[in-house]
Amino acid sequence: MGIKYTFAMMVFMISILVFSCSKSSNPGNAGSPDCSGAAKSFASDVLPVFQSSCATNAGCHAAGSIAGPGALSNYNQIYNSRNTISISVATGRMPQGSTLPAVQYNAILCWINQGAPNN
Repeated sequence: MGIKYTFAMMVFMISILVFSCSKSSNPGNAGSPDCSGAAKSFASDVLPVFQSSCATNAGCHAAGSIAGPGALSNYNQIYNSRNTISISVATGRMPQGSTLPAVQYNAILCWINQGAPNN
């Protein structure tokens, strides 16, 4: 086996490892959110998602977190991080290790698109 073949095999194997360990985009929610229907409420539609999927421990986005934008447990923290949140949710990078159901995905992105009101 020549050096070119060995190099090609190494590149191939590294590519497989890199791509198999990265989280793909959120395939069930790819594209624009469905914002039809009633306007989204921070208190009833958005905050519960953060409480159950994001602000679960200090390693994620609970009090004392330094991960990403830090803690995301109240309106001001979430509002101030809305641009980062929008990108992370839309691309499927967050929440880590899971995928948001379409209802929650739409709630977060539509609420942000509606100006992220404190309602």
